[in-house]
Amino acid sequence: MKHALRVTVAAVATAVLVPFLTSGASAAPVSAGPDGGAAGAAWAAAEDGPQQFPNVNIEWDVPITMSDGTVLKGNVYRPADAAGRPIDTPTPTVVNLTPYTKLVSNLADSAMSIPGLSDALIELFRQIDMSGTPLSGVTDLTKAFGGGELRNFAVDRQLIKSGYTQVVVDVRGTGFSQGVWDMLRQREQQDTVEVIDWASHQPWSNGRIGMNGLSYSGINQVQAAQMRPPALKAIFPVVPGSDLVNDVLAPGGGFGFNFIPLWLTAINGLKLLPDLASVVNGRFDTKWLADRAKDPLTFMDVLLNVYTTARVEDLDPRAKELLTGTSTPRAGWLSDPSKIQVPTFVTGGWHDLFTYSESKIYNEIPLPAGQKQLLMGNTYHINSGNEYGKPGLPPRLDVLQRAWFDKWLKGIDNGIDEYGPVTLRQQGGGWVTTDSFADPDATVSSQDAAHRRMYLSANHSGTANSVYDGSLLPEASPDSARLTVAPGLTTLCSNDAAQGSAGALSIIDGCAKDSRVAESNGLTFTSAPVADTTTISGRIAVRLNTVQDDADGYWVATVNDVAPDGQSTVLSSGQLMASLREVDEANSTKSANGDYTDPRAFTSLDRRQPTVPGVETTLDIALPATEAILKPGHRLRVDVFAGNFPKGLPVLPMLLDTGLKPQHVQLDPNRPSFVNIPVRGNPGW
Repeated sequence: MKHALRVTVAAVATAVLVPFLTSGASAAPVSAGPDGGAAGAAWAAAEDGPQQFPNVNIEWDVPITMSDGTVLKGNVYRPADAAGRPIDTPTPTVVNLTPYTKLVSNLADSAMSIPGLSDALIELFRQIDMSGTPLSGVTDLTKAFGGGELRNFAVDRQLIKSGYTQVVVDVRGTGFSQGVWDMLRQREQQDTVEVIDWASHQPWSNGRIGMNGLSYSGINQVQAAQMRPPALKAIFPVVPGSDLVNDVLAPGGGFGFNFIPLWLTAINGLKLLPDLASVVNGRFDTKWLADRAKDPLTFMDVLLNVYTTARVEDLDPRAKELLTGTSTPRAGWLSDPSKIQVPTFVTGGWHDLFTYSESKIYNEIPLPAGQKQLLMGNTYHINSGNEYGKPGLPPRLDVLQRAWFDKWLKGIDNGIDEYGPVTLRQQGGGWVTTDSFADPDATVSSQDAAHRRMYLSANHSGTANSVYDGSLLPEASPDSARLTVAPGLTTLCSNDAAQGSAGALSIIDGCAKDSRVAESNGLTFTSAPVADTTTISGRIAVRLNTVQDDADGYWVATVNDVAPDGQSTVLSSGQLMASLREVDEANSTKSANGDYTDPRAFTSLDRRQPTVPGVETTLDIALPATEAILKPGHRLRVDVFAGNFPKGLPVLPMLLDTGLKPQHVQLDPNRPSFVNIPVRGNPGW
């Protein structure tokens, strides 16, 4: 009965709303709240209902020749009639450049396009519910797969059938494309601009280009948009980054050890898969084979070099290029969203690989709210969009993507520009919409969170089983103390390990959602319980007065929500090599109290300042912005560790400089250690 009711409601919504959405009407339904209200229902109906064209025509491995003669290969998906013939009318075109091979995209698309299988898979994913078990994180993954994420990653046939062409292209040196993989650097960025121009001039295109895709493809969109190709009119990047070194390659100087090796292995393995169809039909690309033979394991030798070379001066030049020059474009790995002039919808997560960048991308784009949007879930990299499609929850990612392109590529007044513009999942709470988030240039109102110091103190809180159970106080303690913490392996069971695995390890609740195992080898500083509901909203910075026993140290700080039963949940985390403590003032921000909110370090080998053993050294550690609720009776906690394996592992020269020796936090009233945290409400501290 319930299923029949849902079908009836969907049918009515489709009949009423689809004609409206395809008519270009001037009066859009009003968007209201995280689910979009009536407008959100219209977007879902447009995506899920009958489409203008019944079929999809696919042209496989279309050659696209770049300006240097290298040939990229792309699949072109076009609307088609009942007989499978592509339509003659030019359409808007959505481009996706991927390093994971369009073969993978096609396999995902094929599974989703088998009659009945797509709905069956989505329903299966919806039925898998392990909430309340030690593996509740499995549910977050299955919800994401059923929440439109696969259509954003691969191909959205509903989008194509509604009158779009979609082009999926293997980036240079991956998949079936010729050349050597350039990993988001200048040549690949130039390729992207050339692909956009190529697509805009094809007879099946009306010249209006959008871009979509997840992760790498999201980063590629941000890079392309800042170059302002004339045909590009809108982008929809899911989990993108703009500062790749500080996001994931070597945040704070700690190399992304459990993500980068597996990621490089996956791409280098996939790029070696041959085009079997071309072998069968006698059209095998021998240039492709020669290019793969010339460089079979791109960047794997760089990874090996940084963990086998003992001195910085002996590092491979490419390794130095990777870890030098934060304030410059660094081979293309530092984007400039302030140059973006096309409508951009950014989707991210509080524990995503690129959390640090996602809200910064939104804030730096110089467009009015509505033309730029931000949606942040309580998610990791691979489970984006795991709460969707129900009252009070955001629409599915494919629904939002469709609405975005309908507005900016087709000119349909569907109200998506009135959504948000900032839609946030509060950690510990529900979904909210707001006008701004973590924007240092926003006008401060009475509703904004105000930054304040909470001081690290040696006073015992009696709340943690850690190396040292300290307190977090509203006033600096007059007492001095030296607290020692040593490198260890308890962070194998931590939220950072889950984050660094792109969310694969998030299925283990006892690690991803509870820090008590990790804290057994850390320093903890815990506040009194909050008296009333308290919001943490914005960027966070931790200042530590430290002492090293060698020429370097590796410091990690997390900010946690501690429940009355003792569960300690990470809200945000950051890390920093002591030798990379110099702050890039031009790219950092401070709060009204004069303390850093985003002390962006020069994560660069040429800015290293080795520490002097036994001498106090002040470190300012940036933590990504977050939105969280501390319920009455909950506490705020700062954890401090002397390592972060496996998420981060310093390159060998810096690791040797730490000597893997214990490190010390020197609590000194004259040089206080504290967290600068944005608080709204009455915590009673």
